[in-house]
Amino acid sequence: MKTIQVYDPPMCCSTGICGTDVDPDLVSFAAMLAQLGQHGVHIERYNLAQTPMAFVKNPTVKALLEKDGAEGLPLIFWDGEVYLKGRYPTKTERLDWIRAAHAKEEVAP
Repeated sequence: MKTIQVYDPPMCCSTGICGTDVDPDLVSFAAMLAQLGQHGVHIERYNLAQTPMAFVKNPTVKALLEKDGAEGLPLIFWDGEVYLKGRYPTKTERLDWIRAAHAKEEVAP
């Protein structure tokens, strides 16, 4: 089973899609994760403000925070390997991820 782990910067809620000033990229990203989850991809998402211990327990994430601080987030893993650092996927990348999940490919998009 494919796994995506997302280590988000501190946000007001677990997805960042709450409040009055919602980032449309976060809405699209959350929708993509939900869709991937429906296609058998295991999704784990951590918010620095709400689940800080998850950041401490992962040596790669902990090292990034020590080096770059929260500015290095989000950190996104695909099957245990760092896939994106410091940004969320673009619209094109999100579509590639969804296509990969539909095709059930064994490689990262």
